[in-house]
Amino acid sequence: MKNVVFGVAFGLPILLLSTSVFGASGGSMSDDAIRYISYFFAMAIAVFAGTSAQSKAASTALEGIARNPSAADKIQTPMILGLALMESLVIFMLISVFLVG
Repeated sequence: MKNVVFGVAFGLPILLLSTSVFGASGGSMSDDAIRYISYFFAMAIAVFAGTSAQSKAASTALEGIARNPSAADKIQTPMILGLALMESLVIFMLISVFLVG
C-alpha cells in the first residue's frame, strides 16, 4: 500500500509537469500553473500525514485506556492536546495555500 501511495504522490507530479504530456498545448506550462499544482500536492501530502498521525495517536490512546481504565484521565488530556496541534498544522497548510495562491 505504501508503494502505491508513494508512486502516486511522486509519479503524478512528474507526469503533470513533463512537457510531453502537454504536447498539444505547445509543451509548456506557466509558472503560476506549476506553483498552484505544487501547492495543492503539498496540501494533499500534509493532510494525508496529519490524518494518519491523528489516527495512530487516537488508536494508541484508546488502546492504553482499554488496558488501564484508571489512567483514562491522564491519557485523554495529552491526547486531545496532541490532536489539536496536529489539526492546527493541517489548517496552517490550508491557509498558506490560499494566501500564496
